[in-house]
Amino acid sequence: MNVIATIAEFVVNEILAVPAYLIGIITAVGLIALRKTVGQVIGGALKATLGFLLIGAGATLVVASLAPLGVMLQGSTSSHGVVPTNEAIVGIAQDTYGAQVAWLMILGFVFSLVLARFTPLRYVFLTGHHTLFMATLLTIVLATTGMNAFSVVVIGGVLLGVVMVSLPAISQPWTKRVTGDNTIAIGHFGTLGYVVAGVVGRYTGGKRSRSTEDLKLPESLRFLRDSMVATALSMVLMYVIVSLIYVGRVGSTEAYLAYADADGAGGATGMGNFIMNGVTQGLSFGVAVAVILFGVRTILGELVPAFQGIAERVVPGAVPALDAPIVFPYAQNAVLIGFLSSFAAGLVGLGVLSLWLGPAFGWALVLPGLVPHFFTGGAAGVYGNATGGRVGAISGGFANGLIITFLPALLVSVLGSFGEENTTFGDADFGWYGLLLGSAGKIGGWPGVLVMLLIGALILALAIVVQKKLVETDWDPSPGRPLPGAGDPPGPGNPDMVPGGTKYAKIPPPAGAPKPPPPPS
Repeated sequence: MNVIATIAEFVVNEILAVPAYLIGIITAVGLIALRKTVGQVIGGALKATLGFLLIGAGATLVVASLAPLGVMLQGSTSSHGVVPTNEAIVGIAQDTYGAQVAWLMILGFVFSLVLARFTPLRYVFLTGHHTLFMATLLTIVLATTGMNAFSVVVIGGVLLGVVMVSLPAISQPWTKRVTGDNTIAIGHFGTLGYVVAGVVGRYTGGKRSRSTEDLKLPESLRFLRDSMVATALSMVLMYVIVSLIYVGRVGSTEAYLAYADADGAGGATGMGNFIMNGVTQGLSFGVAVAVILFGVRTILGELVPAFQGIAERVVPGAVPALDAPIVFPYAQNAVLIGFLSSFAAGLVGLGVLSLWLGPAFGWALVLPGLVPHFFTGGAAGVYGNATGGRVGAISGGFANGLIITFLPALLVSVLGSFGEENTTFGDADFGWYGLLLGSAGKIGGWPGVLVMLLIGALILALAIVVQKKLVETDWDPSPGRPLPGAGDPPGPGNPDMVPGGTKYAKIPPPAGAPKPPPPPS
């Protein structure tokens, strides 16, 4: 049994939990199904793997550049509490539930493929690390209810498989608004934030708010059209401002240590060096975003064509569900706007928690984590921009920031002893799914299990309804508004728009559908 558990842990931790390897394998399988040559299979798989490694390298640079800023923000607010970090809570849980997490993840992945094959939800969830995170959350929540290991693995595997195919479908109408077609889906457990951002964006931005990608700048500011330059400059300004506030609160001696490593080495040597370290970190952030975007383009160029082979052989009509940065290239200015807006909401939420919800109801104090706010807030900005332009990007990012502040504060109540750690799960879907299942588990015994399975069944049913009624009918979540990059909002002088707001050149008709008539002149 120990040998089998060791093998399972190896497969999960060293292969399935590494997105680059998983994507490379999937790409190779797809190219083989397309009867490509050995050289094409190897080359395509390697390029796909390298694309995800580029994304990972960019994410590492993001984390490194944001770490000192997080220290200074915490020092500036003088707050202590929970910092939502998926990797941290997963690492802590592995010591206790490593084998159960491994088996649950494998079973969940297999069950998701079964659902993708035999239901209308043809989505294959390819974000391996998020699958591991959700498997860990389910293991903690179910084990906390007193279930034995076998029940945790079986029930958790079913519940994991359900969300792996359901959430990409539920968010697909909004994802299609971002991408223009159904080629890819979002496979990231921040789905609630993205859908809410899309809904909020529509009703705040309306039809007239221009896209974030259509900013009209004076000639002297044209350089800000370059997303890497704009991102780096914005982060430099943020770093300098926060650095000065931090010095004012804690004094120069302590402030200079903000850039020090765990051993205390590497801190700033003086005020000038302290400020210039902030400038360097802000510029590094811009480089990190550029690396992520290049990785996304690389992976899309290999994975999407290869996926046609899998669609034909294994899951007819399969759609790859990919990590959040996959939408970043569609609205690069919106990524930065969404991040800043989400982070601002995190600060507002922190104030509400510390002044009201914490003292009155005992809610945990959640400090805004810059990494989750960047990735989920950036994606939320893209979704908000797709339905409501610049105003939508701001309001959508802000809504996401509130969600990933308040849900983690509630989630700690169903994590048992793990709720006492200084960290927890950060993204939106971990919060609401964990809360629902944890609350059901408190019923106890088989009645609690049945309620959990009922929750899973309802989510699956909702996803099927969305797929049949919205995705397959080309429902538009923001009617009357052009697709991102399609030009001005509908009205006189915009002949590309038809009365319903669809730009024919951007949205292809469903397979087998007759060719639409030309737009009216």
